[in-house]
Amino acid sequence: MLDQPKQPRIVTHWGSYNAVMEKGRPVRLDPVGIDPDPSPLAEGMIAALDAPARICRPAVRASFLAAREAGRIETEGAGRGYEPFVELPWDEALDLAASELDRVRQSYGNGAIYGGSYGWGSAGRFHHAQSQIHRFLNCIGGYTRSVQNYSYAAADMILPHVIGTRRGLSTHHTSWPRIAEQTETLVMFGGVPARNAQVGSGGIARHIVNENLAALRERGARMISVSPIRDDTIVEGVEWIPLRPNTDTALMLGMAHELLATGRADRAFLASHTHGADRLEAYVTGASDGTAKTPEWAAEITGVPAQTIRDLARDMAGTRSFLMMAWSLQRADGGEQPYWMAIALAAMLGQIGLPGGGFGFGYASVNGIGNPKAAFAFPALPQRVNPVKDYIPVARIADALLHPGAPYTFDGEDRTYPDLKLVYWAGGNPFHHHQDLNRLRDAWQRPETIIVHDHFWNALARHGDIVFPATTQLERNDIAFSSNDRFLSPSHAISAPHAEARDDFAIFTALAERLGAAEPFTEGRDVEGWLRHLYAQGTRTAAAAGVTLPAFDDFWTGDLMMLPEVPEAREADLLKAFREDPVAARLTTPSGKIQLYSEKIEGFGYDDCPPHPSWLPPQEWLGAEAARRFPLHLMSNQPKTKLHSQYDHTGTSRAAKRQGREVMRMHPQDAAERGLAEGDIVRVFNDRGACLASLALEEGLLRGVVQLATGAWFDPEPVGASSNGGPLDRQGNPNVLTADRGTSKLGQGPSAHSCLVEVEGFDAPLPEVSVFDPPPFVERG
Repeated sequence: MLDQPKQPRIVTHWGSYNAVMEKGRPVRLDPVGIDPDPSPLAEGMIAALDAPARICRPAVRASFLAAREAGRIETEGAGRGYEPFVELPWDEALDLAASELDRVRQSYGNGAIYGGSYGWGSAGRFHHAQSQIHRFLNCIGGYTRSVQNYSYAAADMILPHVIGTRRGLSTHHTSWPRIAEQTETLVMFGGVPARNAQVGSGGIARHIVNENLAALRERGARMISVSPIRDDTIVEGVEWIPLRPNTDTALMLGMAHELLATGRADRAFLASHTHGADRLEAYVTGASDGTAKTPEWAAEITGVPAQTIRDLARDMAGTRSFLMMAWSLQRADGGEQPYWMAIALAAMLGQIGLPGGGFGFGYASVNGIGNPKAAFAFPALPQRVNPVKDYIPVARIADALLHPGAPYTFDGEDRTYPDLKLVYWAGGNPFHHHQDLNRLRDAWQRPETIIVHDHFWNALARHGDIVFPATTQLERNDIAFSSNDRFLSPSHAISAPHAEARDDFAIFTALAERLGAAEPFTEGRDVEGWLRHLYAQGTRTAAAAGVTLPAFDDFWTGDLMMLPEVPEAREADLLKAFREDPVAARLTTPSGKIQLYSEKIEGFGYDDCPPHPSWLPPQEWLGAEAARRFPLHLMSNQPKTKLHSQYDHTGTSRAAKRQGREVMRMHPQDAAERGLAEGDIVRVFNDRGACLASLALEEGLLRGVVQLATGAWFDPEPVGASSNGGPLDRQGNPNVLTADRGTSKLGQGPSAHSCLVEVEGFDAPLPEVSVFDPPPFVERG
């Protein structure tokens, strides 16, 4: 039994905290002293332990249970999301889940099981829900998996075609210290949003973004935020260039034209380090299509004055400049294009690989991007080998459920969607991450069985058939280590499990026992055994890197440890070796160089991903025909009051709501044109759906843009109370409005940021928010 230290510590995705205990119970979480910019997101975690929305016991959807007891299999779960539940004893619920897993694998094969999970479930190396569920499913014969993630799926597919690697996307960046010391002109497309930088996968010891921006400011560097939203970068001294959403590629093409037309493009670098520069130049100048991509052309599309575009291009060429691209830019129609064009523009500037010059993606999209790495990596729970080779792009789950056997294309492959009969989800919430939630809800009725682990009765749990109550992070012992932060720390259980909650490992162990897979799943270890085993592995890895870790028991009761950096990590510059010797350090692209033109992509023949970076008007943007009906562009960015949808029902998130609704920001003139005022409850709608929100007026938005953060728990009105596209969401979840279509046939990423809406006052009686209370329960029939 692990000892409880006098000063227990909790490591979360938004920071590390010392728990203040009274009579054996947590009463407060204080940020660790080494964090210069702690996040307030821990507020509410203690209150959530026994909040009304907590799942207390295993529960089964009523008609699902009745059908199984009658020996029937429902071909579709038509009542998911609306029906009451029956609470069952653990053994009975586990027996039912095990029998469903066995029935589906025996009847259809393991490829009919979809292992749904989406990271972020726990900051620990052991209690990581995605690792737990994948290990379990691999031990019972495998599952259909997903590839990519919602954060940067389009980028994940285009970058290997352009630079032969994904470096500079989530790892191996030009370091923040390098930028802070060397960059003279920092241009941030999509800004550097503090709200995103307060979280980081794996845990956080120090929040680093603001201190690096402050260092740039103090050195006198020029910082420019290119975004429809002014406070996407909030550091003092940042210039704001507002542009229409989804037009970043057009702006960069206009800048490229200026560089070429004025002789400022680095033709020597283009000749020695790139492939296809002549083909891209023909497109930029209009020689290939008759349209010169001049600053005036770009100004008509972006709303940015032509002179501003010229000046920006010239200033970047005349100084040590760096292009930062937020992950959000590629979550749009044609999302591959702005990333490809950013690399092309950086190549024309000729500063790739120079100290503090070039490009990089995702800085401040999470904390730790650009942070010098630790000298070693710490082991995590191994997931074992998946015998099933089939997969789907993560954002195409609704398509797969709605159209089994249908063809689709993905990164040059012709594929077909699997026929999924059982969805097992532990960690993450698709009713937060996914787009067009009314469509997802329809798709979610198709499987024969859905099994869910969760802490709370959110929309995912309400749309399950068998629901298991999982412990929260405050109820688990774990080891925390982040690849984006140089720390190692215990994370202590500071509360007993609420009601009948169990950790994922205990749930999967019980199922593995029933399915004859206990030994490969547990390897004979309990939780403490696994923590000691992983720590022993980590100790050996650290020793090989010249780092000595304390004995486990001393580590467990000791302080958070900051780890040494990789040598020369602070001086890291993306593609430095390639710049210095493009032959010896050739890229893994077909040409060995940066591909400004890709014959491979040309061979795919995709109409939505040409063979060089291009301006492709989105299906929905302020210049589209659809803007006549829906004249506002919705930016559904990440929230500052929570991580995705976590703890929406307590703490900072609950406190920030007004009249129980999420706050949507709008320019005062747009509001005045609609007769709306600060604090009004409004209906936001398009043909896909509608939601309610509380209106806030904000001068720092481009006219024609509204901003409603994601993360509100999906809370649709009952069947029959329908709005455009489906039931009205009562809380303010923007994903009832966003489109569920791939960024392109190449990337198939989510395109949430290509979304047009209209807004009107809501004068009807305000419907009650119900999602923070448990669903109804009934006795078994």
